[in-house]
Amino acid sequence: MRKFAIAVTVLGISGLLLTTDAFAQGMRWRGGGGWGPGGQYGRMYDPKTVETVSGEVTGVQQMTPAKGMGPGVHLTLKTDKESIDVHLGPAWYIERQDIKIAAGDKIEVKGSRITYQGKPAVIAAEIHKGNEVLMLRDDNGIPMWAGWRRQ
Repeated sequence: MRKFAIAVTVLGISGLLLTTDAFAQGMRWRGGGGWGPGGQYGRMYDPKTVETVSGEVTGVQQMTPAKGMGPGVHLTLKTDKESIDVHLGPAWYIERQDIKIAAGDKIEVKGSRITYQGKPAVIAAEIHKGNEVLMLRDDNGIPMWAGWRRQ
């Protein structure tokens, strides 16, 4: 009888651990939507290619950078030299920020210059609009939303 009780307890704990792990993985998938630093898109951020560009926002759109990712926000920035796409982050995160960016805004963007779909783009780390700063990634490219749910 005692061996049976121990076996039932072990099976119950194992089932609970498996269920908890599956639930946590499901939460991580829904919350990040592929926007985490370890995903294919997140690994495109390269601290060695960080630069600062400034200009006028000519458009703000939602986009999905890669198959299986949740929607994100990007803007088009017209600088003195070029018109370049700037990738901000997941829509669910950007929409919850106090700083709003719209066409016509003059901004400065610090981020990693990449090639996306054969064209130059910048994955933004921070955006300056007037005296406001929107922080999106740290110096290593780790997104601010990576720890957002723990706050």
